[in-house]
Amino acid sequence: MRKPWIVGVAGAVLAGLLLGACGDPKSAPDEAPPSVSAPDASPTTRQRAATASPDARPAKTAPKVLYLGDSLAMENQKVLGAQLEDDLDARYTSAPYSGTTLCDYLEGTADRSLVPTSDKAAALVRRLSPDYVVLQFWGNAWDYTPCMDGITYDKAPATYFERYADAAGRLTEQIADAGGTHRPTIVWVLQGPDPITPDRVRRVNALYEKQAKASGDLVADAGKAVSPASDRYTWTQYLPCTAYEREHDGFCTQPGQSRTALHRDDDYLHFCLAPTTSKPKPCPVLSPGITRIARAITLVITDASA
Repeated sequence: MRKPWIVGVAGAVLAGLLLGACGDPKSAPDEAPPSVSAPDASPTTRQRAATASPDARPAKTAPKVLYLGDSLAMENQKVLGAQLEDDLDARYTSAPYSGTTLCDYLEGTADRSLVPTSDKAAALVRRLSPDYVVLQFWGNAWDYTPCMDGITYDKAPATYFERYADAAGRLTEQIADAGGTHRPTIVWVLQGPDPITPDRVRRVNALYEKQAKASGDLVADAGKAVSPASDRYTWTQYLPCTAYEREHDGFCTQPGQSRTALHRDDDYLHFCLAPTTSKPKPCPVLSPGITRIARAITLVITDASA
């Protein structure tokens, strides 16, 4: 294991979680993430004739959604796919890789990336022609993320954010260019609170919002769904149950059915309530935090597709 990037016991704990739950960087490129079958690659028409009569409007086509990201996307992918398919009859493909950051999905980084050439964002867009590309990245920039060239938040925060913003802009351009006349809409997923570096997550989210606004894309504030109502950036292990959670078995596990668990006692970053494994995989158990995140992302795509 490489030296922890944050001084102190908390940093050591975080290093262990990221190298375990987020995936061993030595094994990540060798094992492709579990994905559903790729949808038909023919273009999808998304014209919206707001002024036409209902009878004259073309029938809506089920959206095609591509989901990319790091370990959070890895654990979320099956739940999000099921939610999109249930609510929108979406054709869905996921290709997350644990331990990654934005630059890993850039073309031109194959020799120093945790994502193979075939699964770069632009390559997948050219192959699948999606309507939406959902990007969920916590902001990993640790020593084992080669494409960041050793730039880490703890050592050089200003340079870290500059590099991260540049990667966000370049990734947007590559996705747009790959889409051509069928340019997919990018959905930037905002992250939940981080108890170790709360300001970092706040600034990463602001960066996503700025990029989405500049390029005419969308933001899904999934992080808000796993934050206290009184403070968007205060970390908590438990939250009051929502009406949806009270109506469905398995969500409200605390006495009196008043609280729902977001994190395990030994992992404050991930939302899967199953023990972490050395090989990254989709979460195998019902986990309220993952369901909340998936519902927040689905709602944004539902509204955009209306």
